[in-house]
Amino acid sequence: MGKRRRVTERRKTRPAVLGGMLAVVVGGAGVGLYALYDGGAAADEGTAATAARKNVKTGPLTAAEVRTATTRFLTAWQHGKAAEAAAATDDPAAAAPLLTGYAKDAHLTDVTLTPKAAKGATVPFDVRATLAYKGVSKPLAYGSSLTVVRRPGDGEPRVDWHAAVVHPDLRDGDRLVTGASGTPPVKALDRDGGEITTARYPSLGTVLDGLREKYGKTAGGTAGVELRVVRGKESKAAKLSDKTLAELSEGTPGTVRTTLSPALQAAAERQVDKRAKASVVVLRPSTGEILAVANSGHGFNTAFQGSLAPGSTMKIITSSLLIDKGLASADKQHPCPKTVTYGGWKFHNDDDFEIKGGTFKASFARSCNTAFISQAKKLDNDDLTKQAQQVFGLSMNNWAIGVPSVDGSVPVQSAAQMAAELIGQGGVRMNPLNMASVAATVKAGSFHQPYLVSPSVDHRTLATAARTLSPKTLSQLRELMRYTAASGTAAEAMAGLGPDYGAKTGSAEVDGQKKPNGWFTAYRGDLAAAGVVQAGGHGGDTAGPIVASLLKLGG
Repeated sequence: MGKRRRVTERRKTRPAVLGGMLAVVVGGAGVGLYALYDGGAAADEGTAATAARKNVKTGPLTAAEVRTATTRFLTAWQHGKAAEAAAATDDPAAAAPLLTGYAKDAHLTDVTLTPKAAKGATVPFDVRATLAYKGVSKPLAYGSSLTVVRRPGDGEPRVDWHAAVVHPDLRDGDRLVTGASGTPPVKALDRDGGEITTARYPSLGTVLDGLREKYGKTAGGTAGVELRVVRGKESKAAKLSDKTLAELSEGTPGTVRTTLSPALQAAAERQVDKRAKASVVVLRPSTGEILAVANSGHGFNTAFQGSLAPGSTMKIITSSLLIDKGLASADKQHPCPKTVTYGGWKFHNDDDFEIKGGTFKASFARSCNTAFISQAKKLDNDDLTKQAQQVFGLSMNNWAIGVPSVDGSVPVQSAAQMAAELIGQGGVRMNPLNMASVAATVKAGSFHQPYLVSPSVDHRTLATAARTLSPKTLSQLRELMRYTAASGTAAEAMAGLGPDYGAKTGSAEVDGQKKPNGWFTAYRGDLAAAGVVQAGGHGGDTAGPIVASLLKLGG
């Protein structure tokens, strides 16, 4: 696969040890090359016939193999030899276009690649280049990394190809392009007229990208010249926006006003920074205005675009369904055994607890799984899906909040999977925006589609729900959430925030994680919020304090 004989380069300097690796500067057209080992990039690979006679290499990669593969790839890339660099990966066909486009489309020249100490088979490296376009240039510097793997078939060490090797903001199928931006920049404002920047609000980078993509051409600005990530099919399917990496000449921004509250947004940023993978959204139930959105990870907007099992916070929707159908009532006795079997699966409560002779309200407040699973046999396969769509406005892929978002998924399933969906597992997927909207719907009494930019700006139509809950069901649902906030699993986080409040906790098991994702959704007055801490543990202990602190501030 792309094997070639290469001519050994003659060295004029002795190699120097850098960071535990041997490094040497090799001249050439103003490009500095840092070789990782003596003779690395220029080592003779042998003929294809010789390689064919070799035994397939197996076992862990040696340090020398990692150095050899890394040097071969970085040397070729640095010298602009895209085909040779691509051949040093395990997927030359995918690598070649992006590596070729690095100079041709992105207009990046004078490339210097400086590897750092390897961590096993992964080698971080620094990139320095010149961004030059139509007589204007500026330096560009960033960090990336690569991982060496054994190539299928012969076991030869090769760079594991992904677009992120070239730049960490790239996904497979994306491109780097420098030129006149197709979309003028925007100046985003909060609800009070203050400018929104990533310096002020670090996690809003993806939101600003989305605002530019949606409103740049209509907000009155003019385009500049920039290096940007142009998204491919995979990224567009994930609703990722194009991303500006560097500007050569600034355009004139148009202005877009959002619904964000500067006080709540600043507080949300501080709260999520306390956790490795936390996200939160705050809404105004009476209108649907988004007042804050924050993620501790700044590369992906989990709060708006995440797709995670919501765990027991889903029981808000399920409870509304059971009450509607007369299968549960807040103050009536309801079964909560240790286990229930349905569809061939055995469902448990946390630590196999049970509530003998308890009410449905007690089961909701303590988050009894079996209280909900026990009713599965009385439900049709599509009942939960219809309830989520018709009452809570979810799972119809029609929200238009002003930037890319996902409005949840509650697919029709059967047997054990349908039962699992009742407790927020199975095929159910949500994000904090969705679950904040669920709490807001309970508080307001009807669904108001969340939005970040007023629909009056572009005359777009907001999503609606087909029906509202009956006064009887709504009253009981509020009582369930109020009791949970006062005396259930949400009580510690919500202490002192009553009496006009309600909450629900959740924990969602995820394969491969030692701890579940912790969820929390709640309302207080005319605020509703939801958060998730991935791999954090129980929602009341992890996401609960984040949400409660924001509700307290807003109150």
